[in-house]
Amino acid sequence: MAEMEEQERKQSGEFTDESEEEDSEEEPKLKYERLSNGVSEILQSDAASCMTVHDKFLALGTHFGKVFLLDIQGNATQKYDVSSVKINQISLDESGENVGICSEDGKVQVFGLYTREGFHESFDCPVKVVALHPQFSRSNYKQFVTGGNKLLLYERNWLNRWKTVVLHEGEGTITNVKWRVNLIAWANNLGVKIYDFSTKQRITNVLRDNASLRPDMYPCSLCWKDDTTLIVGWGTSIKICTVKERNPTEMRDLPNRYVEIVSAFETEFFICGLAPLADQLVTLFFVQDPMNQMDEEDRARPRLDIIQPLPESCEEISSDALSVRFYQDNECRDYRLEHSEGESLFYIISPKDIVVAKERDQDDHIDWLLEKKKYEEALMAAEISFKNIKRHDVQKIGMAYINHLVENRDYDAAARKCQKVLGKNMELWENEVYRFKTIGQLKAISQYLPRGDLRLRPAIYEMILHDFLKSDYEGFATLIREWPGELYNNMAIVQAVNDHLKKDPTNSTLLTTLAELYTYDQRYDRALEIYLRLRHKDVYQLIHKHNLFSSIEDKIVLLMEFDKEKAVDMLLDNEDKISIDKVVVELDGRPELLHVYLHKLFKRDHHKGQKYHERQIGLYAEYDRPNLLPFLRDSTHCPLEKALEICQQRNFVEETVFLLSRMGNCKRALQMIMEELEDVDKAIEFAKEQDDAELWEDLISYSIDKPPFITGLLNNIGTHVDPILLIKRIKEGMEIPNLRDSLVKILHDYNLQILLREGCKKILVADSLSLLKKMHRTQMRGVRVDEGNICESCHSTILPSDMAQPFSVVVFHCRHMFHKECLPSSGTIPGLQFCNICSAKRRGPGSGILEMKK
Repeated sequence: MAEMEEQERKQSGEFTDESEEEDSEEEPKLKYERLSNGVSEILQSDAASCMTVHDKFLALGTHFGKVFLLDIQGNATQKYDVSSVKINQISLDESGENVGICSEDGKVQVFGLYTREGFHESFDCPVKVVALHPQFSRSNYKQFVTGGNKLLLYERNWLNRWKTVVLHEGEGTITNVKWRVNLIAWANNLGVKIYDFSTKQRITNVLRDNASLRPDMYPCSLCWKDDTTLIVGWGTSIKICTVKERNPTEMRDLPNRYVEIVSAFETEFFICGLAPLADQLVTLFFVQDPMNQMDEEDRARPRLDIIQPLPESCEEISSDALSVRFYQDNECRDYRLEHSEGESLFYIISPKDIVVAKERDQDDHIDWLLEKKKYEEALMAAEISFKNIKRHDVQKIGMAYINHLVENRDYDAAARKCQKVLGKNMELWENEVYRFKTIGQLKAISQYLPRGDLRLRPAIYEMILHDFLKSDYEGFATLIREWPGELYNNMAIVQAVNDHLKKDPTNSTLLTTLAELYTYDQRYDRALEIYLRLRHKDVYQLIHKHNLFSSIEDKIVLLMEFDKEKAVDMLLDNEDKISIDKVVVELDGRPELLHVYLHKLFKRDHHKGQKYHERQIGLYAEYDRPNLLPFLRDSTHCPLEKALEICQQRNFVEETVFLLSRMGNCKRALQMIMEELEDVDKAIEFAKEQDDAELWEDLISYSIDKPPFITGLLNNIGTHVDPILLIKRIKEGMEIPNLRDSLVKILHDYNLQILLREGCKKILVADSLSLLKKMHRTQMRGVRVDEGNICESCHSTILPSDMAQPFSVVVFHCRHMFHKECLPSSGTIPGLQFCNICSAKRRGPGSGILEMKK
C-alpha cells in the first residue's frame, strides 16, 4: 500500500529531489520542480525526444513528430506538425526568431518563427542533428549544419539558392553538434571534432575513451562553457578542451588554432548531459548497477551532480537522486540536460517528464535553516535580504526563533531577540509582554522594551515597575534611571514607592529612586532634601542642572560637611547667585569650613575677599599654617601690625621675619634668623634679597666669633661682598671648619669671574670687528642714480637732460647727492669732502645753510 501511494505521488505534479543522505546537515545547492501545465498534457499522450532552451521560451520535440513552443511555465503557445516520427533535434539562433528541426524520417526544416519562410527538405536517411549559425537572423547567407551519416553545411547564395558543402563524413553517424560563434563541434562514432568556420579549417580530433560502449545507447554530450571552452562527456569520461591561438612562428601548414585538454577525468556513472555553472559543472548521470543487485525502486534513478573539475580528477559538490516519472523504464539515451545561460536554469528531459533545477536563492536558504532549527542564522539571512525577500516575513522567522528559545527556557535570549524581531509592531510587543508575565519572566523582557518615539501603553511599563517593586528594589531603581519618565504615570509610581517606604523608611535605594522621581516631576526641593539626607553625590548635579541655589542658602554647612571641595567650587562658580558675604555669614559658626572657602576664594582672586583678609590671618594660623606665609606674601590688603602680633604670639619665626622685613625692620629680622633659626644660609639669602651693605656688616659682625657661620659666609658671599673684608676680621688662631675648601672656592669663583670678563671682552671685540666689516661692505656697494634723484643743494634733477654732455656727481655714503659744482670748497683737508647736510646736523641748526652760502 505504501509503495502504491509513493508511486502515485511521483506520477503527480509534485516533485521532490532525494539526496543520498536525507538528514544531512549540508545544505543542498539546487532545488527542483516539475515543468507542468501544458507539458503534462503533451506527455500524457506523447513522449519528449528533445528540447532546446531560449531565454524567452522553450522548444519541445516529441516522438510523434510534433514541435511545441512553450513559455517558461510550460504552457504551449504554438504547435508544429513536422513529421510522423521522432524529432531528433531542435536548434534556435541567438535571437530566438529562427528554428531548425530534424527528424528520424530525414526531414529538415529551417524557418522563421514569424514567417515560416526558409529551408524545407526531406532526405532518404535519418537526420540526427541540426544546428543554426548563432547569428542566423543577421547573416545574409543563413548558414546551418545537419548531421546524419555526414556533416553538411548549408548556406544561401546571392541567387537565393541553397548551396551544400560536406564538412565531414566516413566515421559513422553524427550524433551531436554544437555551434558557438565561429566554432562547430560535433561527435561521431570515433570522437569529437571542431571546425573553425572563419578559416574553413578543422582544428582538432578528440578521440572517445569508452570505445566499447554503443554510441547510440550512450551518446556524446557536448556543451560550450564559453566561446573557446568545450566540455565533452561520453560514457563515464569528461574532458574540458580549450581552443587557443597558435603562435605564428609554429604555423607552417597547421591550422591557426589548436585545442588543449585542460582537464580529463572519469566519473562513477554514465553521462547523460552537461552544463556549466560558473567554474563548476552540472552533470546528469544515468545510474546502472552492473551487478544488477540494486532494488527495483532505485535501479535507475538519474542523478544530478555539481562537480568541481580538477586537472586529473573532480570534486563532488552536491549530488541529488531524481524521482522523474517512469524513470525505471528509461535508458541513458532517453535523458537530456539543457540549460538557460541567462538564469542558471537546468532542464532534465526524459520521455515522460521534464524537471527544472535551479540554484537555491535566499528564500530557499532561509527555509532550510528554519527546517534545521538554525533560527539565529535564518534571522540574520532574512535581515540581510529584507529588501528582496518575498515569501519570508522576518517577523515570522523571528517569532519562530523566540518561541524556540522560550520553550528551551532561555528567557534572556528570547527577550533580547524581541527587540530585533518585533521592531515597531506594538501589538506584538504587548502580546509578548503578557506572555512573559504569564511565565513569570517580566524582568527578562523589561530591559528590551521600546522606549523611544514608539512606545507601549503606560500600563505595560507600570505593570513591570510594580513587579520589580515587589521583589527587586535595585532592579526597580535601574529601570527608573533608564526609562524616560513619560513612559508611565509618575505620580502612581511615587505613591507606590512611598507605600513601601512606610515599611522600610531608611532604605537608601528606595529613597534615591524617590528623589529621581521627584526630580522628573520637577519637585526639586523634595529631591534635594532626600539627596542631602543621604549625602548623595548627585546633589551637586541636581543643584546645577535645575538652578536650585536659592534653595541651598540655608544648607551651605550641610553641603560643606558632605564634600568641602565640590561645595566650595560650586559656591565660587556661582558667586552671582550666592554672594561671598552670604556664605561667610552662613559659615561664621564653623571657622574650619570658613577657612576652606576663604582660602579657595583667595587662590582664585587676591582682591575679592580683601575685607576678610585680617580675619584670614587668624584662620591660617589656626588651621593652615603652611599657607600662612604665601598668604602674607601675596596679600596687599593684610594689616601687617595685626599679622605681626598674631605671629609673635604664636612664635611663628619665619612669618615674623617676613613681616619685619616687609615693615622695614630688616636688622631685627636678620637678628631673628641668626639667633632663633641659627640658619646662616637663610641669613645670607635674606641679605642677598635686601642687598644692603649694613645688613652684610651686621651679618659678618654676628658671625665673626662663630666658625660654622664663617664657613657659610666664605662659601656664599664671594659674589656680593669682597671676601677680604671677612678674612681680615677673622681672629688669629681661630679654627674654622673646611677653611681650605672655602678659600679654594673663593679663588675658583674669582678665576671664574676673570674668565667671564675676558670671554665677554673677546666677544665684544669680535662683534665690533664683524660689524665694521659689514659696514665697510655696505659702503662699498654701488648707489643707483636715476632721473628721480635731485641735488640736495640746487634741488634740480641730479642727471642732466642731455646725457651726452660731460657732468660730475658726488654721492655720499649717507645717500645724499650733489652736483660737483654745487658743493662748497673741500675744507681744511685737501681732497676730503663731507656731506654738508649730515655735517650740519652734527654742528647744530642753520650751519648747513651757512655752509652752502659760503
